[in-house]
Amino acid sequence: MAGTSLLVLLDDIASVLDDVALMAKIAAKKTTGVLGDDLALNAEQVSGVRADRELPVVWAVAKGSLKNKLILVPTALAISWIAPWLIMPLLMLGGVYLCFEGFEKLAHPLLHSHAEDEVHQAELAAVVADPEIDLVTFEQNKIKGAVRTDFVLSAEIIVITLGAVTAAAFPIKVAVVSGIALIMTIGVYGLVAVIVKLDDAGLYLCQKPGVDLWTKIQHKAGRVCLQGAPYLMKLLAIVGTAAMFMVGGGIITHGIPVAHHFIESLAQSTNAVSGIGGILETLTFSLLNAFAGIVSGALALAGVTIAERVYTRVKR
Repeated sequence: MAGTSLLVLLDDIASVLDDVALMAKIAAKKTTGVLGDDLALNAEQVSGVRADRELPVVWAVAKGSLKNKLILVPTALAISWIAPWLIMPLLMLGGVYLCFEGFEKLAHPLLHSHAEDEVHQAELAAVVADPEIDLVTFEQNKIKGAVRTDFVLSAEIIVITLGAVTAAAFPIKVAVVSGIALIMTIGVYGLVAVIVKLDDAGLYLCQKPGVDLWTKIQHKAGRVCLQGAPYLMKLLAIVGTAAMFMVGGGIITHGIPVAHHFIESLAQSTNAVSGIGGILETLTFSLLNAFAGIVSGALALAGVTIAERVYTRVKR
């Protein structure tokens, strides 16, 4: 009997694992877009520190991301069980925060004078150039900013994953959500580490000794890496800000059925265009969500700015 029970248990475990693998595959497909946004945002966030501190900063943010998941996964599972209606409002708050951060970047030239920026840049340059200065304190703002951004994007990934396994049994939900959270963390920060060390890899390849064909190819690849790394980081800064609006705006409009259906129907109407209908539909959907994100970010920034001024006056 014991042997039979063991075989039945193993068969049940195998069946559950098959279900988990299938649902994880579906959830992974649905979260691929968010993974790209997460990568762009976090690579842009952790760039700009001294070369020998880049990987420690990435590792610190990755650990922060894992801590975020340890908080978010049990919380999301508990909410989905106790109060599933609460997930969307919380997610929308996160979307507003992303849009606020994105619009704050766009509005930075209006909120801060050129002289203030020059002083700030000179201070940062002095800190990075001085090997005697302990960079731990300096890096904390970058790390905290990246971890905050990761928290919102991680929450979105987890909620999307939960949506993909709504009808599944609770143990399968736990396995799928936990697995996706871990895979996304490893994938995102592994790629971020590669991106921020691209220039060092280029320098290493350029310094390879030898004159044979293979060495020349490595030298060429190294020069491409060195020349392309600064442009890649600038591109990531732009993509990161755009991603904030697209992701944040998408979350907000998804929580407002009228806005979501309007954007969806408008995007679907462009699908009729011969040849490029699919591309136009995706582009229209993304741009409208980004526009909604920009408007939401502007309103959020205006609200925060007014609240800060009122608080300052009351405090005086």
